[in-house]
Amino acid sequence: MLERKEKQRLQLFSKKIQMYTMKTIGSLGVGHVGGSLSIADLLAVLYGKEMKYDSRNPQWEERDWLVCSKGHAGPALYSALALMGYFPESELETLNRPGTRLPSHCDRNLTTGIDMTTGSLGQGASTAAGIAYGMQLDGKTNMVYLILGDGEIQEGQVWEMALFAAHRKLSNLIAFVDYNHVQLDGYTDDICSLGDVREKFESFGWFAQDVDGHDVEAVAQAVKIAKSQKEKPSMIVLETEKGHGWSEIAGKLNGHCPTVSKVQLDSALAEMQGAYDKIKEGIL
Repeated sequence: MLERKEKQRLQLFSKKIQMYTMKTIGSLGVGHVGGSLSIADLLAVLYGKEMKYDSRNPQWEERDWLVCSKGHAGPALYSALALMGYFPESELETLNRPGTRLPSHCDRNLTTGIDMTTGSLGQGASTAAGIAYGMQLDGKTNMVYLILGDGEIQEGQVWEMALFAAHRKLSNLIAFVDYNHVQLDGYTDDICSLGDVREKFESFGWFAQDVDGHDVEAVAQAVKIAKSQKEKPSMIVLETEKGHGWSEIAGKLNGHCPTVSKVQLDSALAEMQGAYDKIKEGIL
């Protein structure tokens, strides 16, 4: 269990990530809003509590690694990195513009704090397992965290990785599925139903859990439990809502990569600021 103040701190951090993400995408006028907002709580737990890192020394050899395989959620990750001091917050307004260091999808060659280039769905799963295997061979204790989209796990490459990671007993690999039920062009159940994701990964030899992906305490507890077992790779299936935090698109099909007008941006930020204030006052 988290202490009340720590839980509140992580909740506030999550709301900041959401607001910065909205400002980042809003400055451009279009972007992957839905799948960025749905992982804000996870990023708050990872960067606010669980991961070892040093923003002043991004290449620190003892750091934990994060692979955001759903690379289109880069704006949320950039927001978390800026908030933790990897680069100036003002740089967020350069998203996907000429000369930017913040492309629409994660790129380790451009962005300080990004450990792996991603965007071609499924490939981040393989690279994360490769990194974890390399750490294992070198006798290092670094953890590797992997974020997958639910539509993404329809890719066969993900399941090839799942077999490999279980065979190699990569207990230093903790993966998350952002199970928000909506992919690019429809609901996952309509396009290619995923069934019981936790059960599927268990059958592939993983230690797997289901949690509320918008409950920072539940997510933190799941990570703690995953770290405690040393025999298998871990999968944490996050039950989330696409576009969480902005009611205009939350859970809807139009939330994958919408345009964001000035009016919409102001409305979303007002809604998020209201939630932030309630958390700070102890109402939420």
